[in-house]
Amino acid sequence: MGDDNVGDANLQWLILILLYVVVCGGTMVGDDGCGNGLGSERDIKIMEKSCTLLVYFDKGTPALANEIKEALEGNDVPAKVEAMKKAVMLLLNGETIPQLFITIVRYVLPSEDHTIQKLLLLYLEIIDKTDSQGRILPEMILICQNLRNNLQHPNEYIRGVTLRFLCRLNETEIIEPLIPSVLTNLEHRHPFVRRNAILAVTAIYKLPQGEQLMADAPETIEKVLSTEQDPSAKRNAFLMLFTCAQERAVSYLFTHIEKILDWSEQLQMVVLELIRKVCRTNKHEKGKYIKIIISLLTAPSTAVIYECAGTLVSLSSAPTAIRAAADTYCKLLLSQSDNNVKLIVLDRLLELKTSHKEIMVEMIMDILRALSSPNLDIRRKTLDIALELITPRNVDEVVLLLKKEVVKTQNADLEKNGEYRQMLVQAIHTCAMKFPEVASTVVHVLMDFLGDTNVASAMDVVVFVREIIETNPKLRVSIITRLLDTFYQIRAARVCSCALWIIGEYCLSLSEVESGIVTIKQCLGELPFYTPTEEGEGQEAPKSDQLASAITVSSRRPVVLADGTYATQSAALETAMSPPALVQGSLSTQGNLRSLLLSGDFFLGAVVACTLTKLVLRSEEVQPSKVEVNKAKTQALLYIVSMIQLGQSPVLPHPIDNDAYDRMVVCIRLLCNTGDVTRKIWLESCKESFVNMLADKQFRETEERKAKAQISHSQPDDLIDFYHLKSRKGMSQLELEDEVQDDLKRATGEFTKDNDDVNKLNRILQLTGFSDPVYAEAYVTVHHYDIVLDVTVINRTKQTLQNLCLELATMGDLKLVERPQNYTLAPESSKQIRANIKVSSTETGVIFGNIVYETSSVLERNVVVLNDIHIDIMDYISPATCADVAFRTMWAEFEWENKVAVNTVIQDEKEFLDHIIKSTNMKCLTAPSALEGECGFLAANLYAKSVFGEDALVNVSVEKQSDGKLSGYIRIRSKTQGIALSLGDKITLKQKGAA
Repeated sequence: MGDDNVGDANLQWLILILLYVVVCGGTMVGDDGCGNGLGSERDIKIMEKSCTLLVYFDKGTPALANEIKEALEGNDVPAKVEAMKKAVMLLLNGETIPQLFITIVRYVLPSEDHTIQKLLLLYLEIIDKTDSQGRILPEMILICQNLRNNLQHPNEYIRGVTLRFLCRLNETEIIEPLIPSVLTNLEHRHPFVRRNAILAVTAIYKLPQGEQLMADAPETIEKVLSTEQDPSAKRNAFLMLFTCAQERAVSYLFTHIEKILDWSEQLQMVVLELIRKVCRTNKHEKGKYIKIIISLLTAPSTAVIYECAGTLVSLSSAPTAIRAAADTYCKLLLSQSDNNVKLIVLDRLLELKTSHKEIMVEMIMDILRALSSPNLDIRRKTLDIALELITPRNVDEVVLLLKKEVVKTQNADLEKNGEYRQMLVQAIHTCAMKFPEVASTVVHVLMDFLGDTNVASAMDVVVFVREIIETNPKLRVSIITRLLDTFYQIRAARVCSCALWIIGEYCLSLSEVESGIVTIKQCLGELPFYTPTEEGEGQEAPKSDQLASAITVSSRRPVVLADGTYATQSAALETAMSPPALVQGSLSTQGNLRSLLLSGDFFLGAVVACTLTKLVLRSEEVQPSKVEVNKAKTQALLYIVSMIQLGQSPVLPHPIDNDAYDRMVVCIRLLCNTGDVTRKIWLESCKESFVNMLADKQFRETEERKAKAQISHSQPDDLIDFYHLKSRKGMSQLELEDEVQDDLKRATGEFTKDNDDVNKLNRILQLTGFSDPVYAEAYVTVHHYDIVLDVTVINRTKQTLQNLCLELATMGDLKLVERPQNYTLAPESSKQIRANIKVSSTETGVIFGNIVYETSSVLERNVVVLNDIHIDIMDYISPATCADVAFRTMWAEFEWENKVAVNTVIQDEKEFLDHIIKSTNMKCLTAPSALEGECGFLAANLYAKSVFGEDALVNVSVEKQSDGKLSGYIRIRSKTQGIALSLGDKITLKQKGAA
């Protein structure tokens, strides 16, 4: 570029961000301490100036105007550069330094140095060019000749930056003499100059008097566009036509429609924006534009095809268009390596699934290919989308793919495989519950993971097996056989307990009962669990050794006791699972049940006792030999008594708990003396309760699906276009599909909007009193991450209110994003003021402030204090569901708890729970069947999720006292403090106000 100094080292000091919309921030100077700005008109004027550049500088000793003047008058170029920088800094800080202008005109304008010329343009951009009446200053005429010379400069860089400078000038007196030079630069040989010349023409044409200054600007730019070859210049020219002469842009688009795929990415993006704008104003012509969008889906740029897919979905409901958009999203999902891009695309697919589920069903296998990503968030979201698209036609294919993924987690030694396997197991579980016929293909594969080191994953597997064995009677025999074969691999106590329950309930034949008893005996090992000699001799040593090991690896975690107080829980119980010195012989062959019992897990011991009891009772029904029955009964009694002795012996640091002891004693009594009623309870009633639980769960899921499937209906007198009577002349298949889909939406009420006006009236807050000179009320709209206040201000006086300003402040995690503006309000007139506030967390916030104004008769500023606006936490949280296991896991992990004592006039437990659910906008996870009956006690779990992805857990435990009043506690747990405190405050407020 000739004598180009673009890469000059001095320019690295400047970080120039040319902003068109940024407004200088700050507060009014001269505050009187009450939030009332008392700044002068000059200060207000400075603050209201628009800012088009940001410059970084180190705050130090401010430069003096005389020093800058001396440096500018010298011949040293580096000194001049530093002086110009200091002058720009002073101007940005609010100084005017008018005495420098003549010096700059005399000594800086003639300079040929590119850095000085760039700094000069920045200086000219910042200084005031008009007087207090808005008239151009006479000295500004001096710079016109310099700008004209720059526009005719032999160097392309000088021309380009000068043209860019003209884009930010609003003074027509300065711009008008330069227009011929600007137009000349449209034909310059270098594209850098041409693209900036187009921008300058666009900016001039947009001025209030722009059409008089350049009446033929659209025609000129259209000619330039037809001959331009540079992609950036071409994009700028098309953008000018798009914003200033839309008809010419549309004409150019259809004239060159066959070349659209050869256009640059920037130009294609502007074309899509043009299509969206045109179709919003003229919906009848969108058919021909949709064809253009579909052709652009083959563009090489991923940004363009992403925008194409989004535009298609927003403009058309035709199956062909939706299918093309979904296919594009699926291709992007696989081709892009950035996880953030994948998550964004999955969000778009989720939106499509909500509105076009029948089309998305066809894409389920393409969506599931995203499981190849190692990111757990992507995998979780992919599975969530796919599980809602399962149909009888694709379920076999989906389950086969999920089964392969489960096998991969076993073979590959990848990080977080356990968590991924848990997600897959839950997904397969959901498929099997919806379509029981696929259970036979996966249940045996999943049972290999009963011994998984990830306890949560293994627990999901055993719960899945428990449901399948009940809902699929044909699989019972094979599942029981496989479970007995793999039982020894299970190492987690919770998984063992569930597996033992399955064995006790579903071992029905003689061979199954005998195999069940043998399996449990093998896992318990030989008796006794300890010898009497060891009890006396080695009692102290093993005990001290275990205590020492427990101390060395104890992990201290805060837990909440029954009375609500905190205590520290030690992991000594879990640590004791290391092989104890209680049993002689080979510990390597020790069974899993024996290891867990010797660690002190007597809850599992009680489950073992109950399972042995059920198996012996069932053997009495299927075993013809009384001798064998008595033998099995004797062995069962021996094991149960041995477990009680182990629990009561001093060799373990923790004795058996009373509940486990009582259950074992009941089992002993039952084996010694069995009655028909008791036998029926143990062998039939337990299974019946489980069957009822499954039926209730299925009923609730069915009801939820029905509720989601309900759609709105249009009014009976709405017009309907009939498909068969529609004229097809001149319409393509895509246009016809789009018309039909619009008709169907209109007929089914999808175009019918909610009655927002009624809801809006309920959300209006009065900010001032009716007797105040200024009346104000606000409508609060909460959009996920920001709050919009639409404030209506009414002047109730007979005077004109000047410099009226709505001053707001916030408390909590709320932040004002824009500075309040000053307004002039005529007598008895009104003004709509909008304020935006950013929200950063789920927490109750407060917005407060005042209205400040001046009148012509009184020099002082008047203040009207506004009522506080409380932002409700209920606007941020919504009901959600989660598995019982996930709820318990989060309850144990979350560290913030807020305990609220029950204090209400409601005397019915269920009514109180319904009141809390309604007040907190949460979902009750406890099944309705578990809340039925009158027992004087109620415990329920509630769950909700915030828009920021935070979980809110609530446990309600209430009991009816003898006087009829309710007592108890409501505990709230969350990962963050804000949501726990805000929910607690909400509950405290609502339960007191309950009537």
